[in-house]
Amino acid sequence: MARGELRIYLGAAPGVGKTYAMLNEGRRRRSRGTDVVVGLVETHGRANTEAQLDGLEVVPRRPAGREGATRGELDVDAVLARRPDLVLVDELAHHNPPGSRHAARWQDVGTLLDAGIDVLSTLNISHLESVSDVVERVTGIAEPETLPDEVVRAADQVELVDMTPEALRRRLAHGNVFAPEQVDAALANYFRVGNLGALRELALLWVADKVDESLQDYMADQGIEGPWETRERVVVALTGAPSSEHLIRRAARMAARSKADLVGVHVGGGTATAGGPAQRLAEHRRLLEGLGGAYHEVAGGDVAPTLLAFARSRNATQLVLGSSRRSRWAELTRGSVVNAVVRASGPIDVHVISQDVAADEVPVLPPLRTAALSTRRQVT
Repeated sequence: MARGELRIYLGAAPGVGKTYAMLNEGRRRRSRGTDVVVGLVETHGRANTEAQLDGLEVVPRRPAGREGATRGELDVDAVLARRPDLVLVDELAHHNPPGSRHAARWQDVGTLLDAGIDVLSTLNISHLESVSDVVERVTGIAEPETLPDEVVRAADQVELVDMTPEALRRRLAHGNVFAPEQVDAALANYFRVGNLGALRELALLWVADKVDESLQDYMADQGIEGPWETRERVVVALTGAPSSEHLIRRAARMAARSKADLVGVHVGGGTATAGGPAQRLAEHRRLLEGLGGAYHEVAGGDVAPTLLAFARSRNATQLVLGSSRRSRWAELTRGSVVNAVVRASGPIDVHVISQDVAADEVPVLPPLRTAALSTRRQVT
């Protein structure tokens, strides 16, 4: 039996229209002959959302099993017995009460998927484990219900339901999200423009990363040689030499200018970069990560092709190298890594940076996203 497919409607905050979009898709699929049921939908009293339920079969909820609870929970057994083609399940991160089949709703959804049933579900960005701490710092509110990122990354489709902060606040003010008595408090707290802007950026960035992962998987599956310049990505080659600190800062400034990802790589095992002092490499890694970059180590006996293979695997658009310190005779007899990289780089832009820079000429930069931009260049 083939596993069911999961589509998640992801939004920045409550009220952007995730449940409405899910119901609209359910109605569309039903009109095309798909057997669709509603496993659980929370309308929160929103008239437009409730209207979308018309004509859809709703599976009765099971009792919540806890005193004072009136909403009821997803009845997994009833859905399995009904065996629809597609089931709609709201609020993927919800935690189930004690005595339930699973501790969390996303685990219930996993059971339905294993049974070959397709699932549509919804999620706010605040429920993702990887960003829950950021959301708490931004909003001042700790999210009690989270789920592992890998659950969402494993989804067949993640669709962003987007809305500007101003439009969402208007929707809130018109009473289309919460009850009238809750509107003023919501606008003054969680739904401030700054909060909504930050949550929206988190959602956009997370979905962009998911799309980038899908692109890299597609390129690998199809044997397509990168890069595809859908997103700037700067890779800097690190050797453990003192001058690598300068390369990291230069690469960070390049990445900041183009709003690119920053990636550092050390090639071990090759004659040109192997054996770099471990202490300096550790220091360079801390600097790189402090500037917003990610550090990698790869093994390879031949530095140039290993470095280029890594850059292509990361879909890099720019590669930053230090100029060679070898004598002309050494380059003639032993070869030049820089020349080999430039000749074989293809569509990747290669920046060769002079390594004859005094340490006190290089300013200390703050983290990548707020780094001051320098126009100083020393390129050979």
